[in-house]
Amino acid sequence: MSDWNAQVIAEFRANGGKVGGPFEGAPMIIVHAVGAKTGAVREVPLVYLPEDDGTMVIIASAGGAPKHPAWYHNLKANPRIEVEVGTERFAVTAEEIRDEERDLLWERIVAWRPGFGEYQEKTDRIIPLFRLT
Repeated sequence: MSDWNAQVIAEFRANGGKVGGPFEGAPMIIVHAVGAKTGAVREVPLVYLPEDDGTMVIIASAGGAPKHPAWYHNLKANPRIEVEVGTERFAVTAEEIRDEERDLLWERIVAWRPGFGEYQEKTDRIIPLFRLT
């Protein structure tokens, strides 16, 4: 997975934040999260939902895997992170979205990108969402 992520990150940076293939046309972000156990900075390319208020929502789908992605635990332990959006890099705070707000956002996300709904069908866990502010 890290080789695949490295390729996506390289394409993102070479094209001012644009990525093709399965991410063609999707808004992409690179999250720079601090490892919960190691303290090392990890880079993860993700699709994000831009909100009208300037915040961004990221989805911890892990492709429908049975466990949360590693970056989920990193954000829970260290919510102050940096992100790359387009050619800019800046600091944000990640906060998990829960309960009714999460459910309403999830409906919007699945309508926008139905693949996320397919990921949810593959797993028993509730796929977490984070707001980046």
